[in-house]
Amino acid sequence: MTEVSQSPLGRPAVHESALGHVTGSARYVDDLPEPAGMLHGLPVGSPVARGRLVARRAERALALPGVRAVLFAADVPGHNRIGPIVHDEPLLAEDEVFAEGQVVALVLGDSVAACRAGAKALELEFEEMPAILTVAEALEAGSLLAPPHEMRRGDVAGAMARAAVIVAGELHTGGQDHFYLETQATLAIPGENDTLHLESSTQHPTEVQVACAEVLGCARNQIVVAVPRMGGAFGGKESQASQFAALAALGARHTGRPVKVWLSRDLDMTMTGKRHPFWSRYKAGLDVRGRLLALEVELVADGGWSVDLSPAILDRGMFHLDNGYFVPNLRFVGKAVRTNKASNTAFRGFGGPQGMAVIEEVLSRAAERLGLDPAEIRRRNYYGDCPDEHGPENMVDVPVPDGDQTSAGASVISLVRARCLTPYYQEVPHCRLPRIHAELLARCDWEARRAEIAAWNARSPWQKRGLGFMPVKFGISFTNTMLNQAGALVLVYADGSVQLNHGGTEMGQGLHTKMVAVCAHELGVTTAQVRCMATATDKVPNTSATAASSGSDLNGMAVQAACAEIRERVRPLAAELLGTTSEAVQFADGAAHGPGGRSVPWSDLAKTAWMRRISLSAAGYYATPNIAYDRTAGRGKPFHYFAYGAAAVEVEISGLTGEHRISRVDILHDVGSSLLPTIDVGQIEGGFIQGVGWLTGEELVWDPKGRLLTHGPSTYKIPAIGDCPAIFNVALLERAEQDSTIHGSKAVGEPPLMLGLGVVSALRQAIAAFGPGEVELGIPCTPEAILRAVVKQRAAAVTRAADAAE
Repeated sequence: MTEVSQSPLGRPAVHESALGHVTGSARYVDDLPEPAGMLHGLPVGSPVARGRLVARRAERALALPGVRAVLFAADVPGHNRIGPIVHDEPLLAEDEVFAEGQVVALVLGDSVAACRAGAKALELEFEEMPAILTVAEALEAGSLLAPPHEMRRGDVAGAMARAAVIVAGELHTGGQDHFYLETQATLAIPGENDTLHLESSTQHPTEVQVACAEVLGCARNQIVVAVPRMGGAFGGKESQASQFAALAALGARHTGRPVKVWLSRDLDMTMTGKRHPFWSRYKAGLDVRGRLLALEVELVADGGWSVDLSPAILDRGMFHLDNGYFVPNLRFVGKAVRTNKASNTAFRGFGGPQGMAVIEEVLSRAAERLGLDPAEIRRRNYYGDCPDEHGPENMVDVPVPDGDQTSAGASVISLVRARCLTPYYQEVPHCRLPRIHAELLARCDWEARRAEIAAWNARSPWQKRGLGFMPVKFGISFTNTMLNQAGALVLVYADGSVQLNHGGTEMGQGLHTKMVAVCAHELGVTTAQVRCMATATDKVPNTSATAASSGSDLNGMAVQAACAEIRERVRPLAAELLGTTSEAVQFADGAAHGPGGRSVPWSDLAKTAWMRRISLSAAGYYATPNIAYDRTAGRGKPFHYFAYGAAAVEVEISGLTGEHRISRVDILHDVGSSLLPTIDVGQIEGGFIQGVGWLTGEELVWDPKGRLLTHGPSTYKIPAIGDCPAIFNVALLERAEQDSTIHGSKAVGEPPLMLGLGVVSALRQAIAAFGPGEVELGIPCTPEAILRAVVKQRAAAVTRAADAAE
């Protein structure tokens, strides 16, 4: 038999759109050729955060040249309400407005300039009303978006009473704008018989299809939604692309002409939601060795003016309050509140980062109080059997999943078993954090560098360095069980070329590149023979969003199923042509191979199969097995598996200005058996830097009236190349194949973002070098926040020196 080339899986690969990106030939929605007669649509937002809409007149606007129509709520032929969970968002404002930027009208014109002139000429009158702008105001007013969510385990009060160390406080984590390079955009093109084709920049083509059908009052089969590619999304186009697509569809239906809705950066930042700001109150009890005994947390998410995805985001925040640590006794209460700001939405991590930030704050403060290495206190709390001696105070009374009982008949399980149960009672089998921890600290020479930094700080009065550590355990699956499904459609043509359709969308993360590699591997063809098509609802129906880090997991399994069906159909034919048995045939390197070096090119095999009337297309489907969660009970198995990783982060800060720089980062991340290592490393690097941006420089500011002040790059600062570490080492965990996933791989989209919390750990270490006591550092850790913390530490140092002198 001829030597078979290696599969494309597990090998370095170039992103399938890389050439198009760097040459400018890649087409996004706004790059598509404009259809004849196309109009532009401009959404007009409310100028007030809360008020009654008492008058709306469009006569002056319609009199302007180039203005073709102005649409209000009364012009919606179907349902005026949209929303991914609850239909509580008017597409166009009705009698009231609930946030600055809430869309009141749609101006349609021959050009963007004509639309802007028309928007200025609209006569809109508002009666301004008192607005709720903070979490504290919402809690006081009882302004909730959904019922609270609660998880309980053990005897919290008893464990707190036994604790040697109590850490209590509040933590606020700010929002974050998605700042995708391509803003929200949709082109709607009318077809025959009231059909509509939409080219949309969305992570969720089916949700766009559903919203447009409901707004227009038609069946979903009348609407096709296609996604050419996105210039970034990060969750911001999971639910919120639907509104702007529905506006384009409404304009196209009203005028009978193609309509494109594209938002400027200012409009996009004003009208769309952000990462949810969270406010948390916590109390933790630890033993003298820094082991967690009990944790109480009230976690509150600022959802903005509508429900959107806030309940699910709050849930994931609660699921990740434990991060990678076992908490024997706990009580978590989560609330999502309604405020008069843009409706906050999905963002990479989906609430997980906000939840993890709480327990990382607890452990950082405990380490400072106990004088422990920040990496060591985390090691002592990992899931699984810890090498340290166990004490009876860590025993926890929990229901036994398999019904086993002690000799006394109590539902008490061993401490070793208990240390593998999350707060929601999902088991954590074979937690990889201890191995990652040990390997990363050895790789980055942790102990020697800590000693070097301490010596450097001792001789540097105004510049200090810190070395921080951050582990991550992140659950992979949609926590809404029904979303964990995917489909694919694979077409093989008689010349051997392959068209691949799947339900995932490409937003720059490399999903299409991975799916091409999976398809090529399963069929035994080269990647050059496979063309990945634009995601479209007429090829794969009822898609789930490309979100929850599940794009490769779900769609990869669906692609595998479709390809396997085609491969097995043609296997007997290949055996006949090769003069061998079906079992002896191998597909690889663009051919079918048999014994004795005989082979049949894939193109010949496809042509012969067509001539023999063998079907060369197949649909594949996959649904994640054995996952479910009971929100009322606070128990279940919401995740198929956990992804792990850790980062060691070194920073240097100025005690005069509060400025900082990241000098070195070492990351070891678990992606299972990587489908494409180059793509995974890029995701890890990008996720980490985006997390650092959220935690350090990206600050959203509103005025007292609820108007966003940071709505452009001049006032809102995302990380630039100068913010990247001078030394950036990223390695993938070896010997890490995952059971029951596509070729043993693991998700990589979201988990690395939370590694950015390592920069907070490092900054705390550097700030602590200025003086004694626990560090009080606000998030985001802007220069102002760092400088305030430094001033406090220096004051403590002066006080201690004065006390010593007395």
